[in-house]
Amino acid sequence: MSATINVAVIGASGYTGVELIKILIAHPRFELSYVATSEGGVRLSELHPALKGVFECDVQKADADAVADAAELAFLALPHKTAMAFVKPLRERGVKVVDLSADYRLKRETYEMYYVPHTDPNNLVHAVYGLPELFREQISSAELVANPGCYPTATILGALPFTRYMRPSAPVIVDAKSGVSGAGKKCSEKTHFVTINDNAFAYNPLGHRHGPEIAEKLSLDAAQVHFVPHLLSVTRGMLSSIYLQVEGDFDPLEVLYAYYADEANVRVRCEPVTMKQVAGTNFCDIYAKRSGDTLFITSAIDNLLRGASSQAVANANLMMGLDENMGIPNIAYVP
Repeated sequence: MSATINVAVIGASGYTGVELIKILIAHPRFELSYVATSEGGVRLSELHPALKGVFECDVQKADADAVADAAELAFLALPHKTAMAFVKPLRERGVKVVDLSADYRLKRETYEMYYVPHTDPNNLVHAVYGLPELFREQISSAELVANPGCYPTATILGALPFTRYMRPSAPVIVDAKSGVSGAGKKCSEKTHFVTINDNAFAYNPLGHRHGPEIAEKLSLDAAQVHFVPHLLSVTRGMLSSIYLQVEGDFDPLEVLYAYYADEANVRVRCEPVTMKQVAGTNFCDIYAKRSGDTLFITSAIDNLLRGASSQAVANANLMMGLDENMGIPNIAYVP
């Protein structure tokens, strides 16, 4: 039996936190040795009753020294700003970190434009963006990985194979839709049942802070990316529709098949994708079709898994020298 690797989850109360726990308790090598929230003082089944009789532990009040004593790697499922306050002391104590917040995803000037002043610039410059299809080699030797946002994951994977065919300076239009779980566990007017039931709407169009993340990772000017997110009356899932102006002679599906030929977690589809096909998995499904100079790309992910928790575990696998797909869910929630 291979030796276990102790890991921690800080921020266990939210949706991404419980998804991390669900993956980790079934993982062949990771041992969930420390679970924490900002307050602690409860049993895990009190936070997540669905785990009663499945996995139980005390939920601690998050403390960097205690994490370092208990784990080799920590997952931070915390809001931006809060996360970087933990990364710095954890790294000082030698703990590897997968951060699911936005705190280490962007260049400092971009981050501070859309979020808050950055308080940990030294670690920021060493963080690796955790999209394996782009940075697998760097992730494998990283000690701090910035797990991508859900909208950027779906959009970057869809658009990436076609950037070399884009008309220079042409706009990239992204029409993306997410299930309500993407807004987090805390209720707001927009996520209240009365608002979202039998409804769909755009929010923060052309101003959402995931737009700059998409632009930065695709090496585009931020002004080129016109990103409009929508909220759907579904629990989980994400669909990103991307429109590019392209040039040159190419078959979109052939481009996708060639680009992702060796990628186990990207599936090229011959017809438009659906969120149901990927719910509960780490897959990103992609389809593309061209009409003249206009290219339509659509990609689907589970926003809580490929857009957060399962991708985080895949990154942790790479960081700890394990197979990238060890313990990663790949059977969809169907029907």
